[in-house]
Amino acid sequence: MSDDLWHQPLVHVRGGELRGDTAQTPGMTRLEAISGRTAGSDRIWMGQTRVAARASSGDHHHGGTETAIYVVSGTPAFVFADGDQEIRLLAGPGDYIFVPPYVPHREENPGADEAVVIIARSSQQAVVVNLDSLWSPAARGEAGPGPAG
Repeated sequence: MSDDLWHQPLVHVRGGELRGDTAQTPGMTRLEAISGRTAGSDRIWMGQTRVAARASSGDHHHGGTETAIYVVSGTPAFVFADGDQEIRLLAGPGDYIFVPPYVPHREENPGADEAVVIIARSSQQAVVVNLDSLWSPAARGEAGPGPAG
């Protein structure tokens, strides 16, 4: 690559070239499109996630990265904890979801069709910390690590 910022090449990742050898969470398939590894990005990761019909992912968070989600198809629900309650944001095609850093959540797909979403993160890597619960160990009355997993 050139040091001339005005003349850097664009990178084209075709839909059939998405990579599945990225951080995964049980119950979903995460495919990497744009990242430091695939496109040389420094501050963004972008990919696609698929959740099968009537399935759900494991609980997880994305460390210190912000995550934006765009629903392509299906009717996914995004679940997070608020106090002692589980909150479900039901989404459909064309909807957007924002996940702040370190917020434990999971994707559920109550629908009859696969849910497909596009994800963008403020990192060049697929940061994923899989969890046992939406609640921190302290909130569950247990000792354990903080938000970093």
